[in-house]
Amino acid sequence: MSWFTALPFPRRRAVALSALVTVASGPLHAQVAPPAPHPDEQDLPVTVQAEEIGGRPDREINLNRNVEITRGQTRLTADTACYRLVEDEVTAEGKVNMWRFGDRYQGDALQLNMSTGRGWVLHPQYKLQVNNAQGHADRIDLLGEDQALVADGTYSTCEGPDPDWYLKASTLRLDSGRDVGTAGKTIIYFKDVPILGTPAMSFSLSGARRSGWLPPSVGFGSKGKFEFMVPYYFNIAPNRDLTVFPRVMSDRGLQLGATARYLGQTERGPYAGETHVEGLLNDRITKTNRWLVNSTHNQTLAPGWTYGWNLHGASDDEYPSDFSRNVAASAERQLVRELYTGYGTQYWSLTARAQNVQVLQEPAAVANPALAIPRPYDRLPQINFHTGRYDVKGFDWAIDAEATRFSHPTFDTGNRLLAVSQVSYPFIRPGYYITPKVMLHATKYSMETNTRGATSLSRALPIFSVDSGMVFERDAKLFGSAVTQTLEPRLFYVRTPYKNQDEFPIFDTNEAGFSYAQLFSENRFVGGDRVSDANQLTAAVVSRFIEADGAERLRMAVGQRFYFTEPRVQMPGRTQDRQGRSDLLLAASGRIVNNWNFDSSVQYDATSTSLYSQNHGVRWTPGPMKVLNAEYRYVRDSFRNADVSAQWPLSKRWYGVGRVSYSLRDRKVIESLVGLEYKADCWIFRMGAQRFVTAAQATSTPIFFQLELSGLSRLGFGTPLESFTRSIPGYTRLNSNVGRP
Repeated sequence: MSWFTALPFPRRRAVALSALVTVASGPLHAQVAPPAPHPDEQDLPVTVQAEEIGGRPDREINLNRNVEITRGQTRLTADTACYRLVEDEVTAEGKVNMWRFGDRYQGDALQLNMSTGRGWVLHPQYKLQVNNAQGHADRIDLLGEDQALVADGTYSTCEGPDPDWYLKASTLRLDSGRDVGTAGKTIIYFKDVPILGTPAMSFSLSGARRSGWLPPSVGFGSKGKFEFMVPYYFNIAPNRDLTVFPRVMSDRGLQLGATARYLGQTERGPYAGETHVEGLLNDRITKTNRWLVNSTHNQTLAPGWTYGWNLHGASDDEYPSDFSRNVAASAERQLVRELYTGYGTQYWSLTARAQNVQVLQEPAAVANPALAIPRPYDRLPQINFHTGRYDVKGFDWAIDAEATRFSHPTFDTGNRLLAVSQVSYPFIRPGYYITPKVMLHATKYSMETNTRGATSLSRALPIFSVDSGMVFERDAKLFGSAVTQTLEPRLFYVRTPYKNQDEFPIFDTNEAGFSYAQLFSENRFVGGDRVSDANQLTAAVVSRFIEADGAERLRMAVGQRFYFTEPRVQMPGRTQDRQGRSDLLLAASGRIVNNWNFDSSVQYDATSTSLYSQNHGVRWTPGPMKVLNAEYRYVRDSFRNADVSAQWPLSKRWYGVGRVSYSLRDRKVIESLVGLEYKADCWIFRMGAQRFVTAAQATSTPIFFQLELSGLSRLGFGTPLESFTRSIPGYTRLNSNVGRP
């Protein structure tokens, strides 16, 4: 038996037959000289091989049995083929297989222009490298290296000949260059059951962002009424997008909304922002127009110079209760509106802002004014200046100054000038440190009205403090592991003279919450209107267990403040509490074993020998998609809550999520969540329900389910991913290892 071998076949040029050989077995190869390094695809040679090769080497090559034709990243095999040199075109029949730039096509017949990449495949099955997509069709027209038109075909990202989900379209254009698939007259099938039909649709082949209609969202609002929303997404640019949505609510009417996001870089610096607006004309229930606006922006105008805004507003007090979908949004009752700018260098900074706050009162405040949320003062404007240096011949110094105009429709208004200067000299040695510090707190008020006293007030108080500590170390064992244990005692003394401040206004000041960090502050008030007199000593001890790699395994701390002289400066309406010492604070946190972490704190009232507050939490994360959280929180005369949440595998593919937050004091559930997730190879199903108490003391029970088709879209009711992430600390998305939605 004999075969022909033709050498070589340069593209678009006829060459006479140059050799005739006879071999016993094996395929024959025809190849041109090796190409130059990194040529374009069109400049590469064509290699053909078959068991029988005939025809005219200068015009047409006929190939039979075990045919293989290759150029660069394009390779095809078939039973028979014909390669026309002048046209640079291949036709093939019988068990056709073609690989192009990572994509594969199998069909009955093929025609392909090797130069342009144009051609067609009959009755093909295809598999794309992008998104691992596959399908079959009556015909595929290859429109170039990056484009293909599928006629009466299917598309899916599932593996195997019988995919769990697929879309079937009359026409399907796949453009990998633009990363977009466009389908007409489409039906989406799940388990061979049609679940969604549309006259047209488009999607990203790689899961990247692109313009188009998003899947409809169906669910129930905060009042349990039916809602339907169909968003449209505008992918304006890689760094800009816009989502608009009509939201039909069965009980209230049509709400329109939009969310715009952007970020970028100018020659002067970066900028970023987001704006969300929504509005409802003539609410059927309230007979009023309802709206919400949230907008943030931050931009660098020049090196060191920034500006921005943080604007929030709502049409009425009950907007969060009527339209919120989670506890955080329902509880948001103070909406900040501010514009700000600032300039800073290495050693000083200057900022200015104008700010006011919209307060949304709870419905209960109408019947009981004592429950009303007081409105904070407007700052119109506020200017802050800071400067300071470290280690100037051993000294650290800083100056903070502030000028603010406080405005309020009801309370006293006026201007406040504030300056706090400080200087310290740290003595830091191996094993111990001592830091003496001197401060001067100076304030001047110019009041328009002052029901407490004079309209012109001033105050200048010196503050002296000494912070000191020691560090001891020893080798120890913790749960059988070798660690280094530290013992770090600390003493902090403060001396501030007393000045009667009853005539001074209260613009932005309140007593600081008692915490371990607050034990080591000079002033027990937050804000500039009160300076606490002090003659006190804080004593604390911290012990840490540190592993050989430097990781902190366990930390324990205890601290208490002792008053040599009882503080006399108080907030209005508060009486002096003579006890000679503060509550005792105890805290511990760390990792019990590799998968167990805990955090615990206790505030003990030594005077009444009772607990004032305590917080204990533990988290167990034994493996991927496994997390269990438990927390107990208590504040005397306020609340006593228990909280348990978890994400856990129930079987190989089923995962459960849940949370219960229970008020032991009121004996009722504050928030609950239960959900199930199923993870297949190419889709994820989520379902569940959430119940929470809104700020208006009404209950909201949204129900949701969602089918996520990998590489295509998410279909369903509500937003379970958002609910799971917010409610379960440590929750992990089932497809978090996939770089696309």
